[in-house]
Amino acid sequence: MIHLFEPAKQPGAPIFLLLHGTGGTEQDLIGLVSLLHPEAGYLSVRGEVTENGMPRFFKRLAEGVFDEADLALRTERLIAFLHESSETHGFSVNQLIPVGYSNGANIAANMMFEKRLFEQAILLHPMVPRRGVALPDSAQVRIFIGAGSNDPICPASETEELTRLLEQAGADVDVTWSHHGHQLVMPTIEAATNWLAKQ
Repeated sequence: MIHLFEPAKQPGAPIFLLLHGTGGTEQDLIGLVSLLHPEAGYLSVRGEVTENGMPRFFKRLAEGVFDEADLALRTERLIAFLHESSETHGFSVNQLIPVGYSNGANIAANMMFEKRLFEQAILLHPMVPRRGVALPDSAQVRIFIGAGSNDPICPASETEELTRLLEQAGADVDVTWSHHGHQLVMPTIEAATNWLAKQ
């Protein structure tokens, strides 16, 4: 997979797994790293699927309608890549903190629906990746969700349902709402920074 890696600047600092939105690249979210944690490293991955020339992490059938077979395949491939990268770069997968935006947040959420890989995650404008599945035990997993109350792509009901599913699995979920749409805004990033500092 096309990716960029930067090790953490000091022992114990997080390594963010950066997962871009539709049409983004592995460069898109790097600017968030210093805002979230100045000593952090990152593993930033480009989605392998293209839709009308725009990179994505998995296929969709229509706006808001996921191709679940492809989602399962791409999730499996991404998890395998994380394990390979951990050996190549010398970190543990459970050190990673996913920072996913939109399509990237959706595949991050689906990885958490599949396995307990991460102890913390930052999901920005995510949707429910799949329904009718049993989630792994997520007790003591901390999750930040940034959502927009005027988001035309990810309605409030999606955020509320995802929160409920993760909490039912035992996760501690913190939801921050902005009065914006689907875009990333500084108040949300600042809230995520403050949330991360409370670990």
